[in-house]
Amino acid sequence: MTRITVAKGDGIGPEIMNATLAILRAADAQIELDEIEVGEQVYLAGNMSGISTESWDVIRRNKVFLKAPITTPQGGGYKSLNVTIRKMLGLYANVRPCMSLHPFVQTKHPGMDVVIIRENEEDLYAGIEHQQTDEVVQCLKLISRPGCEKIVQYAFAYARQYGRKKITCFTKDNIMKQTDGLFHRVFDEIAPNFPDIENEHWIVDIGAAKLADTPQAFDLIVMPNLYGDILSDVAAQIAGSVGLAGSANLGQECAMFEAIHGSAPRRAGQNMANPSGLLQGAIMMLNHIGQADVAERVQNAWLKTIEDGVHTYDLYEEGTSQQKVGTKEFAQAVIARLGQQPTTLTPVSYRHTKVLDLPAYARRPAAQKDLLGVDVFVHWPGSDPDELAALVGEVATTELPLSMITNRGIKVWPNGFRETLCTDHWRCRFLPTHGKPIDKGHIISILSSAFAKGIDTIKTENLYAFAGKPAFSMGQGQ
Repeated sequence: MTRITVAKGDGIGPEIMNATLAILRAADAQIELDEIEVGEQVYLAGNMSGISTESWDVIRRNKVFLKAPITTPQGGGYKSLNVTIRKMLGLYANVRPCMSLHPFVQTKHPGMDVVIIRENEEDLYAGIEHQQTDEVVQCLKLISRPGCEKIVQYAFAYARQYGRKKITCFTKDNIMKQTDGLFHRVFDEIAPNFPDIENEHWIVDIGAAKLADTPQAFDLIVMPNLYGDILSDVAAQIAGSVGLAGSANLGQECAMFEAIHGSAPRRAGQNMANPSGLLQGAIMMLNHIGQADVAERVQNAWLKTIEDGVHTYDLYEEGTSQQKVGTKEFAQAVIARLGQQPTTLTPVSYRHTKVLDLPAYARRPAAQKDLLGVDVFVHWPGSDPDELAALVGEVATTELPLSMITNRGIKVWPNGFRETLCTDHWRCRFLPTHGKPIDKGHIISILSSAFAKGIDTIKTENLYAFAGKPAFSMGQGQ
């Protein structure tokens, strides 16, 4: 018997959770429930995070959380509870299977069967943003080696466990050579440890186009956070419907399972909502807690229900569907088919599935780190890069001269183009001509001189080499 935490959420959440739990009970899932309240009412009671300390305690004690969709109130600085839970509990892997149910659910891709595994904690979702000038704001894209290694290792282990033959990595490392480049390098480092699984890499834009057009070309795709968030929704929709998809959020200690759709308040209380997305999340939960036999019975009963044309309003089509049912009735139809298998759709078999147990991340020995220079970002309302170069050049030192100015990453000095649009946010790069390491005293001298001359420095980024290799990007146009 496994004790799990349950939250019924907002909007259609209570209805689809009750339907899902009814199916699990009828399938003899060995679970005990602790229910907590999260979401809209908690937010509106004054808790900006949407969850109480007591609820956190229950989730952390049980370590398995089945959550219905919630509503985050608009405005007021309320934080996304989903993102908060994923980060606070270290749920680094997001798993979203996207499978066609043709011919019983309409799709242009009847052969689609793709799993998307998304890094879940970092990337632009670190949420570190600042306004730096009147015209420019920034969002920091953070990619870490631990984050990359954990998600890529999980993706290969998942593929082996569930019989996936190929893994594709999507990044944009032709542009973001440091961040996405690290993700790609880690993928290439880990892939040889799984010689039984084919591997490949695609640039994310053409990969996304191929996924939308020919999803059968892919088996399992692993991606950084933002790309995975967007493309998993795209994949779910072209497979048939976002409303049918569930997801697992997995970490070293805890796990959360949910539907990928929202709380749909317009449909609340009408016994209309399709519980399939949350049920799919619950099936992944059963596999996670070692009840693969129950997961198999429920999934095959659900497939049989879809195959028999018993559909909620969102799937119902004249000529294809046989019966339009409500939320409760759909759950009853799945329960009535427990022990049955589909005949047209492919039955699932989870009997040999084991709980994935991955090793904790082991930090590598630190590399030699040398300071080579500094990027000083300046708020300056002028428009002539030559004028700025003359001003900033006065604060340079003999050891650390001004080597380049960029605007939005584009080199504008020296030898810039007058056609380049410039904002009031400038990056001034100082690098020694000899290329040897410097000390931070030179940077402090530059900043002190800039302050004395009234130059508005808004941030700095030190330029390092690791193991003798420069670890910073060039300016576009260099």
